[in-house]
Amino acid sequence: MSLRTPLGRVMGLGSAKDGTAHWWAQRLSAMALALLGLWFVGSLAGLDSADYATARTFVAEPLNTVLLSLLFVTMSYHSYLGVQVVIEDYVHAAALKVATLVVSRFAHVLVAAIAVYAILRIGLGG
Repeated sequence: MSLRTPLGRVMGLGSAKDGTAHWWAQRLSAMALALLGLWFVGSLAGLDSADYATARTFVAEPLNTVLLSLLFVTMSYHSYLGVQVVIEDYVHAAALKVATLVVSRFAHVLVAAIAVYAILRIGLGG
């Protein structure tokens, strides 16, 4: 017994075998975000005050610099994966779909790069 449609059997078409990798990437980035998010919330709760100097000192600590950078890169990647699914599911014009996917990727990379630059600038004492 086959789960393929009759047309699929005749044409020899099957799964693109791409959805599983996307699904796993989204789940793994969600788990990383959960762990990094717990660290971030716990760290913020442990700060003495919520002023600029305290936040700058927090970001300047080496471990916090690395973990904040990972948080923002992972957040941007996870967001991109989610937006990609929405675009692929709801944008039906082929040219518009490709253009929107390209703009979305550039926007997510730009946001991640700006965030990492800002964190590293503070973290490295700039």
